[in-house]
Amino acid sequence: MKFGLFAKATVVASIVVCGVAPMAAASPSAPPAQASVWDRLAKCEAGGNWAANTGNGYYGGLQFNRRTWAAHGGDRFHRYPHRASREQQIVIAEALRVARGGFGAWPACARKLGLPR
Repeated sequence: MKFGLFAKATVVASIVVCGVAPMAAASPSAPPAQASVWDRLAKCEAGGNWAANTGNGYYGGLQFNRRTWAAHGGDRFHRYPHRASREQQIVIAEALRVARGGFGAWPACARKLGLPR
């Protein structure tokens, strides 16, 4: 009986450990449902070009300026947003969206796409 209890506890512990590890590894990326919103926003903002740098002071697919990028933790990925990956840009965009309570940092495209501002 003790062996059965030990085996059950081991299986439960294994499930918990295995269930947490992939989430920790995947944390830099956005959830799939949100990713499509960010792709649509990037298409509106920068033609879908996540490496956009047109020289206007806004960078990447979501057209961050340097100050906003740095203020929301972007420098941990790269100094300039257009040099960060799509997934890294989405992580910072999510932080900005949460901080501002919506997609107001992208007013024209949020309005066009019907996103809450």
